[in-house]
Amino acid sequence: MKTQILFILIWSLVTSSPLPAHGLQKSQEAVRDTNTLGHLLKTGKFYGHARSYWSATLNQKRLTDYYAWGLGAGIGYQTPKFFQRFQLGISSFFIFNLASSDLASPDPATSIVNRYEIGLFDIERPNNHQDLGRLEEFYLKAHLGKKSILTIGRQIPETPFINPQDGRMSPTLTEGAVLDIQEWQHLKLHGEYLWRISPRSTMRWFGVGESMGIYPVGVGIDGVPSQYKGQTDADFMAIFGVTYRKKKWEIQLWDTYVDNVLNTFFVKTEWRSQAKGGTNWLAGAQFTMQNTTGNGGNPNALIAYAQPGSGTVVISTRVGQESARFDWYLNATHIGSAGRYLMPREWGKEPFYTFMPRERNDGFGDLTAATVNTRFKPGKHIDLTLSGGYFHLPDVRNFRLNKYGMPGYSQVNLGITYQFDRYLKGLSAFLLVVRKDKLGRVYGNDRYIFNKVNMVHANLILNYRF
Repeated sequence: MKTQILFILIWSLVTSSPLPAHGLQKSQEAVRDTNTLGHLLKTGKFYGHARSYWSATLNQKRLTDYYAWGLGAGIGYQTPKFFQRFQLGISSFFIFNLASSDLASPDPATSIVNRYEIGLFDIERPNNHQDLGRLEEFYLKAHLGKKSILTIGRQIPETPFINPQDGRMSPTLTEGAVLDIQEWQHLKLHGEYLWRISPRSTMRWFGVGESMGIYPVGVGIDGVPSQYKGQTDADFMAIFGVTYRKKKWEIQLWDTYVDNVLNTFFVKTEWRSQAKGGTNWLAGAQFTMQNTTGNGGNPNALIAYAQPGSGTVVISTRVGQESARFDWYLNATHIGSAGRYLMPREWGKEPFYTFMPRERNDGFGDLTAATVNTRFKPGKHIDLTLSGGYFHLPDVRNFRLNKYGMPGYSQVNLGITYQFDRYLKGLSAFLLVVRKDKLGRVYGNDRYIFNKVNMVHANLILNYRF
């Protein structure tokens, strides 16, 4: 359009005579066309995602093994700015169960259902092979100032405790108002007010309290199965974050407030040395303090998510070295013995340095963990990761500090990522193999072993994004 207008002006100046009537008419139509809804839609951004996910778990002998293969595809669209500052976005994703074990059938020896593969589809309806679709994003974005954005609606969360946790077919999503303020060179402010959540491995949207208990609920501090599912009163979640970055330092402070249930304060400080020879050192420390708010979700303490007056602290540290081809980190985490660290598994993975994919520290107190992480990049397209961890947990019969009956364990993860290019640019393949072995006592009860320890878990994931 700009070229046509420029041509009109040049033609008028050079010839000093009017353009042919049909040429002027076409130019006027082109100008008018840029002010239409059709033009707005045509100049927006379309994006898509296809995903293949194969998963298998080999449990200890006499316990059931499982497998599943899911295929998914989704498409999204974001408009260009209109009225100079607004944008609309929408996306949806659909999943197909290509092949799987009977994921709704419990293991005969323990009467426990599958843990990992069930999450590829709909955890609420394991045998549902249809209607596996979800409207994921639907938002209005307002650009405020130079680099500040307010987003209202359904969106992908990115905070330390509420995040996509991309370890299944589709991520965790939230609905609410999110404000990012980045008007300063070194400082960023972040605020959220959330009223609905759609956890990964689900097809529905839930209220904040309603979403707590969709995943296995473990036991209460008295050893009786928890009963907070559908009984938790929490209307909203409020999150506030501050990030400061300057030269070698990064400091983050976050507060995650769950109405009537929990408040979690998190601070992280990291230092990176100046690179020498392409290599730099890293040191980091995290401190988390958690307390129950209100009545913990229900006035009846027996069915509350968190016990009134309870809380704990978590300390996590890291030291390591980074370079273009090789990284290594030594990590340690300790959860205090005053109570359990709690964060619904439906909402996201934990930010602690010792986190290893396919296991969590939610529900434990008096935990000590040590891990080693390495990453090696032998070539342009390949990334290799190897991690090992030791996790000392309270005894499985210490119900006050062990919510899920998980024994102490060791874990080894091997990951291989391959990034394609040229014709297949946008396609990546990821192979993850996990081995977990028990270290603590299980008292001859397979319920403390099945889907937890003495097992091998493997994933082969293909992602294509455009």
